[in-house]
Amino acid sequence: MTDGLDRDALATPLARKVDLVRESLADLDGAVIAFSGGVDSSVVAALAHDALGEDAVACTAKSETLPAAELHDATRVAEEIGISHQIVEFSELDDPAFVANDGDRCYHCRTMRLGRMYETATDLGIETVCDGTNASDPGEGHRPGLRAVEELSVRSPLLTHDIDKAEVREIADAYGLSVADKPSMACLSSRIPTGLEVTEERLTRVERAEQALRERGFSQFRVRDHDGLARIEVSPDELPAALDPDFADAVADRLREIGFDHVTLDLEGYRTGSVSPDEDDEDDEIDEGDRVNGGDAPEGGTDSPVDLGRTYPRGGR
Repeated sequence: MTDGLDRDALATPLARKVDLVRESLADLDGAVIAFSGGVDSSVVAALAHDALGEDAVACTAKSETLPAAELHDATRVAEEIGISHQIVEFSELDDPAFVANDGDRCYHCRTMRLGRMYETATDLGIETVCDGTNASDPGEGHRPGLRAVEELSVRSPLLTHDIDKAEVREIADAYGLSVADKPSMACLSSRIPTGLEVTEERLTRVERAEQALRERGFSQFRVRDHDGLARIEVSPDELPAALDPDFADAVADRLREIGFDHVTLDLEGYRTGSVSPDEDDEDDEIDEGDRVNGGDAPEGGTDSPVDLGRTYPRGGR
């Protein structure tokens, strides 16, 4: 459990915002927090726990689109905060509109997830559901998931009190939360280009592929599934490691074992918005979509990835 908020670590204006959030939450009879274990929902959970004690409940929705590692992290962070934690299950794949993977996929997903939050709240005798939407989110382009938040009257205390993403991380750090610097993590369906059906097979092979990269020490990356072609994106500072021939051989072999036909490395590196229209994800951690076929390459650049199979000659081989 954390030792609580170090208010002295915050600048006075931000400390005042924090006070206002806690005061507004304290006026509630209770709150269920849509909890992914990312930094935004973790800060809301910590603030709600401070304000409401046992009447604050973190709730994580388990489905095929949530990596097992993220569910484990959510459980760990809830324990770190000291908040009661419930896990509910559902399947987005039961909804044909979600499976079709159009530009509003995240709207369908978040509607289902938040619906499960409200069911949990009703079972607990609680009226209010909160999420981790922050003041940076509304300006991030096409965000169908935020429409679901508005339609379902979900309370967004960070947004209401004008707390942006950078300030969220400051608050998390003042709480001593281990997720203060955690990269945003979108649901697995964001790796599948718009218009290509979301299936359990595709979600599973993406999860296994990303786990393979995680085990090799990469921290900010995505494996995009272009109908059997794996396009690996890594952060610019990790690109040299990804270009190592031994890594390329090993990962190409591993991803083909998992079920991909071809394995490529995107030389533009990790970026949001690389395979579908701009979109948001789940409770609070945002991956701004993916444009079909990699979108437009920068002038003078390329949108062609490097094949990590043994197609290219390599020095010393």
